[in-house]
Amino acid sequence: DSPTTVIAMSAQVLRTIIFMSSAKDIQPPWGGPKRLGDGLLNYVKNYLNERCAQLGGDKITHEITVFDPLEVFGKGGALEESGAELKHPHHFFAPGKAPAGMDAMAKKIKEADCYVIVSAEYNHSIPPALVAMMGHFGGSNYACKPSAIIAYSAGPFAGARAAVALRPFLSELGCLPVSKMALFPSPNEYINEDGSAKDPEHRMLKQIPGVIHQLEWMAIAMKNQIAKYGPISS
Repeated sequence: DSPTTVIAMSAQVLRTIIFMSSAKDIQPPWGGPKRLGDGLLNYVKNYLNERCAQLGGDKITHEITVFDPLEVFGKGGALEESGAELKHPHHFFAPGKAPAGMDAMAKKIKEADCYVIVSAEYNHSIPPALVAMMGHFGGSNYACKPSAIIAYSAGPFAGARAAVALRPFLSELGCLPVSKMALFPSPNEYINEDGSAKDPEHRMLKQIPGVIHQLEWMAIAMKNQIAKYGPISS
């Protein structure tokens, strides 16, 4: 008999940042949650924390950081001083002159391997809190890394118009979005606020694995390319 070749599986931990888009913090008079996307955000967090995928000979897991505008722009947040008006972008400061929290956030973004955007739809477009939060940091922090778009809305269009608007925005920052998107109409109807699924087999939830698989494939490819050749020089 010929000897059996055993290929050792290596582990790849992707440093993954989730950007939440909405800063709503008030319950509407007709009822419902203060922020429709909290359940979806928690579902995505739980999914990524529990995910252990295989890509070729590599085992892929995620190390998650969440940037939420309610926290980032809130009291003691990394961007509290600048505010959602984007008064003081990080890349406008001389090195070492930015607030410590802003520097720490920039470092996290630059060290990340990929990004997941959980976006509401405001007025057929991207929520301003997301644009301001991500726009505080120059494109060199995001460059040569992929992003995934997960959008939602209260209506049947599931945030599709915001998702389409995100494509040129993310591309300009340098974190190119993968081709698949996950779009969720009225996510609170099938996801609890803690992120647990009311029906784990709900057809809408079956969008997530394909999007994340593409994100992982691109993140590993770009990470390997950067390691071999360095980032793209302008």
